[in-house]
Amino acid sequence: MIRDYHFGHVLVDNQPHVNDLKIVDGKVVSKWWRGEGHLVTEADVDDVLAARPHYLVVGTGQPGRMAVDFNLSNRLTELGIELIEEPTAQAIHTFNRLQRDGEKVAGAFHLTC
Repeated sequence: MIRDYHFGHVLVDNQPHVNDLKIVDGKVVSKWWRGEGHLVTEADVDDVLAARPHYLVVGTGQPGRMAVDFNLSNRLTELGIELIEEPTAQAIHTFNRLQRDGEKVAGAFHLTC
C-alpha cells in the first residue's frame, strides 16, 4: 500500500501525500494533525479506536520526535490493540509487512520531524 517515503512525502497506492496521514480500514485519512502537535492522544485517533485493528503502527517522524500519550497507550492495551511506535521509515516497513501478512492494521504517520 505505501510505496515510498522520504522526508515530508509519502506515496500511498500511487497517490502522493505531503501532509501527515492515517490509514484506517484501508482508507487514507489525509492532512492528519494532532491537537497537541508532536503528541498523539486518544482524540487524534478516535477513528482508529472505533475500527479496532489488531495493530496501530505510529510513524514518529524521520528522527522520531512525535510520541504517543501515555493515556492513549493504556487505552490501546485495554482494547487489545498492539501499539508499535517507530521512526516513520521503519514504521512504513512494519505497516506494509503486517498488511501483507493479512493482519488488521491501522497506521498514523508523521512525515517530517
